[in-house]
Amino acid sequence: MEKIIRFNSKEINIQWINQIALTDSKPVLVFLHEALGSIIQWKSFPSELCHSLNLPGIVIERSGHGKSSGLSGERNTHYLHNYADETQEVLREVLNPNQKIILIGHSDGGSIALIMASRNVKNLSAIVTMAAHTFVEEETLAGIYPAIEAFEAGKLDGLYKIHKEKTNPLFYAWANTWLAPEFKNWDIRDEIQSFKIPVLAIQGKDDQYGTEEQVNSIVENYENRTGKILPSCGHHPHLERKEFVIRQIENWLGEFRIPNA
Repeated sequence: MEKIIRFNSKEINIQWINQIALTDSKPVLVFLHEALGSIIQWKSFPSELCHSLNLPGIVIERSGHGKSSGLSGERNTHYLHNYADETQEVLREVLNPNQKIILIGHSDGGSIALIMASRNVKNLSAIVTMAAHTFVEEETLAGIYPAIEAFEAGKLDGLYKIHKEKTNPLFYAWANTWLAPEFKNWDIRDEIQSFKIPVLAIQGKDDQYGTEEQVNSIVENYENRTGKILPSCGHHPHLERKEFVIRQIENWLGEFRIPNA
């Protein structure tokens, strides 16, 4: 069930999944999409994971994406932190103050999840990241140029069906921000050392936007952080290796005995 949440002159589209399982004792899975993502681009993954774990879920469509409000103003090096603020506001609007949450973030969404954890968000039980970034690599920047070529050649026109008039501003906000000289210094590695909640960091071996150093930077030297590099997998583990990723998350939550997960 999709629903528009209104606050601070914004309209944010969310989708509830398996809401019948919502109780005060169970955590809610909160799905945070990639840089050009939306609710629909997750496909069946959120629903299958929620039902497999018998947990409720919320998929959030950030401003600038899908059916949510368009972008406001120019992006800067703090845009992922700003989206972390927005995500926290959405959760305050839709959940009771004591509701436990587990963040499931892909790409930009994974980085946002890590930023939220570094702020000691109340009742955050665990994080799963897929293809998250903690710093800028040359491999990341090199992967953006082919995407620009494909977009300008009309090979990504499917984005217009999802984001409509927001497509061009959204695409170039992503590409131009990451390619800006000042963004090369973007780095949250020190920031994410501050929290102790469990993290499962997943990345495809063939991810064109990052190397294994992204996962290493998240999990190294932490007993409660686990890294998984998936062979024969690119930037979208939850789509390319869906069944395997669901099993990994199930087993990991069980191993760490996340409350009622």
